[in-house]
Amino acid sequence: MRLRNLFLLAAALSTSAPFLAQAPKTQTLLATPTTVAWGNYDFHAKPVLTVHSGDTVIMQTASTCGPPARLTSQGVKPEDIPTWLADVYDKVPKEARGPGGHILTGPVAIAEAQPGDVLEVRIKKISLDTNWACNGFGKGHSFLSQDFDYSHSKIIPLDRKRMVANFAPNITIPLHPFFGSIGIAPPESAGKWNSAPPWIHGGNMDNKELVAGTTVFYPVWAPGALFEAGDGHAGQGNGEVDITALETFLTGTFEFIIHKGAATAEHLDWPRAVTATHYIAMGFDEDLTKATQIAVRNMIAFLSDPDKAAEHPAFPPLTKDDAYALISTACDVDISELVDVKDGVHVMCAKSLFAAPKRPGQAPHAK
Repeated sequence: MRLRNLFLLAAALSTSAPFLAQAPKTQTLLATPTTVAWGNYDFHAKPVLTVHSGDTVIMQTASTCGPPARLTSQGVKPEDIPTWLADVYDKVPKEARGPGGHILTGPVAIAEAQPGDVLEVRIKKISLDTNWACNGFGKGHSFLSQDFDYSHSKIIPLDRKRMVANFAPNITIPLHPFFGSIGIAPPESAGKWNSAPPWIHGGNMDNKELVAGTTVFYPVWAPGALFEAGDGHAGQGNGEVDITALETFLTGTFEFIIHKGAATAEHLDWPRAVTATHYIAMGFDEDLTKATQIAVRNMIAFLSDPDKAAEHPAFPPLTKDDAYALISTACDVDISELVDVKDGVHVMCAKSLFAAPKRPGQAPHAK
């Protein structure tokens, strides 16, 4: 039976086998002046590394906190700043920067990827690379810019052993590291895409659910897919209302798998994700209502998919009416962010909703 919905691929690959060209390999990609994409996702970008489906890449990434001089002026000790950061700021040509401001590592090409395929990105591990994070807002650049018509910045210590941020006396924030920007090249017609607004290519989604252990699915728009990651966050609240999170330096371990022709077959137009506990549908638009509509419709499509039974045979697919009702009664529609030109919304439906009822004498189903 053909598996029509990409949500199910991570848990049911036996019905839609990934394309593996050769034995998987692991490579490391450091952040250097020649391996970063400064402020853009680009269909025509030249890859800094080419791998194959099934390969894993360990990627070092920069924060959005600024150059070493700014950090030391804000109280960060020079020895606590990654030694490679100055080189990136000093040696990336001005004409190679923009139109956005994120310093992203990549692009990484997956040799087998072509438009119409689906790129599955398994986020295997995320490591915190510094003992501090920054947060700040600029004049005119936050959700409440009319209330805060000035700029402000703050350095926040991170306790990597306890995995908390010491925000203020008697205030600690649990850490959940994730990449604010994680995406691929957009369609050719988009040109050199500003790294700030998320879109059908993913990019600056600022979705705090995309932590280690999560799998993200992207419709491929460009040959090689051209994956980039950056904008590391040690943690974030939904909405990211002052325009930044706990911005910091992260190293991510990503496994790439290509599913040939799956985007066309599955009508996958927007990134989707699956965690150990939830299915996630996402939507992005300048209008928050439209972004929400995109995300909710994507989740309805999943819940009403006739092939959902491949993973949960005890439950037939829902009608669209019942899928809509289930989202309203049991799933969460969350605002990812409100500050990146295009607002982000994600719908989370718990896998436990679909757990098969146990038979007499059977242990509860754990998934």
